[in-house]
Amino acid sequence: MSHPITLYTDFISPFAWLAMAHLERQKDRPEIAYKPVLFAGMLNHWEHKGPAEIPAKKTFTFTHVKWIAERDGIELNLPPHHPFNPLRALRLAIALGAGHDVMMKIFQSIWVDGHLPDNDDGWNKIKQAVDCADGDDLIADATVKSTLISNGEEALSKGVFGVPTFCVDQELFWGVDAMEMMQDYLAAPEVFRQKHDAATRLTPSSTRI
Repeated sequence: MSHPITLYTDFISPFAWLAMAHLERQKDRPEIAYKPVLFAGMLNHWEHKGPAEIPAKKTFTFTHVKWIAERDGIELNLPPHHPFNPLRALRLAIALGAGHDVMMKIFQSIWVDGHLPDNDDGWNKIKQAVDCADGDDLIADATVKSTLISNGEEALSKGVFGVPTFCVDQELFWGVDAMEMMQDYLAAPEVFRQKHDAATRLTPSSTRI
Protein backbone atom coordinates (compact mmCIF):
# COMPACT_ATOMS: atom_id res chain seq x y z
CA MET A 1 0.00 0.00 0.00
CA SER A 2 1.36 3.41 -0.98
CA HIS A 3 1.64 6.12 1.66
CA PRO A 4 1.65 9.64 0.19
CA ILE A 5 4.46 11.78 1.60
CA THR A 6 4.34 15.56 1.94
CA LEU A 7 7.43 17.56 2.82
CA TYR A 8 6.91 20.99 4.39
CA THR A 9 10.13 22.91 3.99
CA ASP A 10 11.74 26.34 3.89
CA PHE A 11 15.00 27.38 2.23
CA ILE A 12 15.97 29.27 5.37
CA SER A 13 16.77 26.02 7.20
CA PRO A 14 20.18 24.33 6.78
CA PHE A 15 18.61 21.13 8.10
CA ALA A 16 16.09 21.33 5.27
CA TRP A 17 19.02 21.44 2.84
CA LEU A 18 20.54 18.34 4.45
CA ALA A 19 17.21 16.51 4.08
CA MET A 20 17.05 17.42 0.39
CA ALA A 21 20.63 16.28 -0.14
CA HIS A 22 19.82 12.91 1.43
CA LEU A 23 16.71 12.56 -0.75
CA GLU A 24 18.81 13.35 -3.81
CA ARG A 25 21.05 10.37 -3.01
CA GLN A 26 18.22 7.86 -2.75
CA LYS A 27 18.08 5.55 -5.74
CA ASP A 28 14.47 4.59 -5.04
CA ARG A 29 13.33 7.98 -3.80
CA PRO A 30 9.61 7.90 -3.00
CA GLU A 31 7.23 10.31 -4.64
CA ILE A 32 7.05 13.39 -2.47
CA ALA A 33 4.79 16.44 -2.62
CA TYR A 34 7.00 19.41 -1.74
CA LYS A 35 5.19 22.22 0.05
CA PRO A 36 7.27 25.40 0.53
CA VAL A 37 6.23 27.16 3.74
CA LEU A 38 7.36 30.25 5.63
CA PHE A 39 9.07 28.98 8.79
CA ALA A 40 8.73 32.39 10.41
CA GLY A 41 4.95 31.98 10.26
CA MET A 42 5.23 28.75 12.24
CA LEU A 43 7.38 30.41 14.86
CA ASN A 44 4.80 33.15 15.24
CA HIS A 45 1.92 30.69 15.42
CA TRP A 46 3.50 28.44 18.05
CA GLU A 47 5.13 31.37 19.87
CA HIS A 48 8.61 29.92 19.41
CA LYS A 49 11.93 31.65 19.01
CA GLY A 50 14.05 30.65 16.04
CA PRO A 51 17.65 29.46 16.59
CA ALA A 52 18.96 32.80 15.30
CA GLU A 53 17.14 34.62 18.10
CA ILE A 54 19.07 32.79 20.82
CA PRO A 55 22.80 33.56 20.41
CA ALA A 56 24.16 30.41 22.05
CA LYS A 57 21.69 28.22 20.15
CA LYS A 58 22.59 29.91 16.87
CA THR A 59 26.28 29.15 17.37
CA PHE A 60 25.56 25.53 18.27
CA THR A 61 23.05 25.07 15.44
CA PHE A 62 25.44 26.14 12.72
CA THR A 63 28.35 24.24 14.24
CA HIS A 64 26.13 21.16 14.44
CA VAL A 65 24.76 21.44 10.91
CA LYS A 66 28.26 21.87 9.47
CA TRP A 67 29.44 18.85 11.46
CA ILE A 68 26.56 16.74 10.14
CA ALA A 69 27.26 17.85 6.57
CA GLU A 70 30.93 16.90 6.87
CA ARG A 71 30.06 13.58 8.50
CA ASP A 72 27.60 12.72 5.74
CA GLY A 73 29.71 14.05 2.86
CA ILE A 74 27.24 16.79 1.96
CA GLU A 75 28.51 20.09 0.66
CA LEU A 76 27.31 22.98 2.80
CA ASN A 77 28.68 26.49 3.04
CA LEU A 78 27.33 28.90 5.61
CA PRO A 79 25.66 31.93 3.99
CA PRO A 80 26.92 35.51 4.39
CA HIS A 81 24.24 36.15 7.04
CA HIS A 82 21.40 34.35 8.76
CA PRO A 83 18.49 34.62 9.10
CA PHE A 84 17.66 35.89 5.64
CA ASN A 85 14.30 36.53 4.02
CA PRO A 86 13.41 33.43 1.95
CA LEU A 87 10.14 34.81 0.57
CA ARG A 88 11.20 35.31 -3.04
CA ALA A 89 12.78 31.86 -3.23
CA LEU A 90 9.71 30.18 -1.71
CA ARG A 91 7.39 31.88 -4.18
CA LEU A 92 9.68 31.06 -7.08
CA ALA A 93 9.70 27.38 -6.14
CA ILE A 94 5.90 27.38 -6.07
CA ALA A 95 5.67 29.22 -9.39
CA LEU A 96 7.89 26.57 -10.98
CA GLY A 97 5.90 23.66 -9.61
CA ALA A 98 8.02 22.88 -6.52
CA GLY A 99 9.30 19.61 -7.97
CA HIS A 100 12.38 17.85 -6.63
CA ASP A 101 14.78 19.26 -9.22
CA VAL A 102 13.62 22.86 -8.74
CA MET A 103 13.83 22.55 -4.96
CA MET A 104 17.33 21.06 -5.20
CA LYS A 105 18.60 23.82 -7.47
CA ILE A 106 17.33 26.58 -5.19
CA PHE A 107 18.63 24.89 -2.06
CA GLN A 108 22.05 24.39 -3.67
CA SER A 109 22.18 27.97 -4.85
CA ILE A 110 21.64 29.12 -1.27
CA TRP A 111 23.45 26.54 0.88
CA VAL A 112 26.30 25.60 -1.44
CA ASP A 113 26.86 28.69 -3.58
CA GLY A 114 25.88 31.25 -0.96
CA HIS A 115 23.31 33.17 -3.02
CA LEU A 116 20.63 34.69 -0.82
CA PRO A 117 17.18 35.64 -2.08
CA ASP A 118 16.99 38.83 -0.03
CA ASN A 119 19.64 40.71 -1.99
CA ASP A 120 19.41 41.48 -5.68
CA ASP A 121 22.66 39.83 -6.74
CA GLY A 122 21.84 36.62 -4.89
CA TRP A 123 18.29 36.66 -6.20
CA ASN A 124 19.52 37.00 -9.78
CA LYS A 125 21.87 34.03 -9.26
CA ILE A 126 19.01 31.94 -7.89
CA LYS A 127 16.88 32.78 -10.95
CA GLN A 128 19.79 31.76 -13.17
CA ALA A 129 20.13 28.47 -11.28
CA VAL A 130 16.58 27.52 -12.26
CA ASP A 131 16.82 29.17 -15.69
CA CYS A 132 13.99 31.57 -14.94
CA ALA A 133 14.67 35.10 -16.15
CA ASP A 134 11.06 36.14 -15.55
CA GLY A 135 11.10 35.10 -11.91
CA ASP A 136 10.04 38.54 -10.67
CA ASP A 137 6.87 38.42 -12.73
CA LEU A 138 6.12 34.86 -11.63
CA ILE A 139 6.41 35.54 -7.92
CA ALA A 140 4.15 38.58 -8.22
CA ASP A 141 1.25 36.36 -9.27
CA ALA A 142 -1.58 36.38 -6.73
CA THR A 143 -2.07 32.63 -7.02
CA VAL A 144 1.56 31.99 -6.14
CA LYS A 145 1.32 34.23 -3.09
CA SER A 146 -1.91 32.62 -1.91
CA THR A 147 -0.47 29.12 -2.40
CA LEU A 148 2.39 29.90 -0.04
CA ILE A 149 -0.10 31.11 2.54
CA SER A 150 -2.35 28.07 2.12
CA ASN A 151 0.67 25.74 2.36
CA GLY A 152 1.45 27.28 5.74
CA GLU A 153 -2.14 27.03 6.91
CA GLU A 154 -2.29 23.40 5.84
CA ALA A 155 0.93 22.62 7.68
CA LEU A 156 -0.30 24.26 10.88
CA SER A 157 -3.61 22.41 10.66
CA LYS A 158 -1.61 19.16 10.76
CA GLY A 159 0.42 20.29 13.75
CA VAL A 160 3.65 21.03 11.87
CA PHE A 161 5.92 23.15 14.05
CA GLY A 162 9.24 23.15 12.23
CA VAL A 163 11.08 22.44 9.00
CA PRO A 164 11.78 20.14 7.40
CA THR A 165 8.75 18.06 8.35
CA PHE A 166 7.62 14.97 6.47
CA CYS A 167 3.94 14.14 6.82
CA VAL A 168 2.86 10.57 6.13
CA ASP A 169 -0.77 9.69 6.80
CA GLN A 170 -1.27 11.67 10.05
CA GLU A 171 2.27 11.09 11.33
CA LEU A 172 4.85 13.90 11.45
CA PHE A 173 8.59 13.34 11.10
CA TRP A 174 10.48 16.51 11.92
CA GLY A 175 14.08 17.08 10.96
CA VAL A 176 16.71 15.38 8.89
CA ASP A 177 17.44 13.02 11.79
CA ALA A 178 13.84 11.72 11.65
CA MET A 179 14.17 10.41 8.09
CA GLU A 180 15.20 6.93 9.26
CA MET A 181 12.30 6.98 11.70
CA MET A 182 9.99 7.69 8.76
CA GLN A 183 11.41 4.70 6.90
CA ASP A 184 10.56 2.49 9.87
CA TYR A 185 7.01 3.82 9.81
CA LEU A 186 6.65 3.21 6.07
CA ALA A 187 7.87 -0.36 6.46
CA ALA A 188 5.25 -1.24 9.11
CA PRO A 189 2.83 1.56 10.03
CA GLU A 190 0.69 -0.39 12.49
CA VAL A 191 3.69 -1.82 14.31
CA PHE A 192 5.17 1.67 14.56
CA ARG A 193 1.93 3.11 15.97
CA GLN A 194 1.60 0.33 18.56
CA LYS A 195 5.18 0.79 19.74
CA HIS A 196 4.89 4.54 20.10
CA ASP A 197 1.28 4.98 21.15
CA ALA A 198 2.29 6.13 24.63
CA ALA A 199 3.70 9.35 23.20
CA THR A 200 0.23 10.39 22.04
CA ARG A 201 -1.21 9.95 25.53
CA LEU A 202 1.27 12.09 27.46
CA THR A 203 -0.36 15.02 29.23
CA PRO A 204 1.25 18.09 30.79
CA SER A 205 2.15 17.83 34.44
CA SER A 206 0.30 20.04 36.90
CA THR A 207 3.58 20.54 38.76
CA ARG A 208 5.50 23.65 37.77
CA ILE A 209 9.27 23.63 37.92
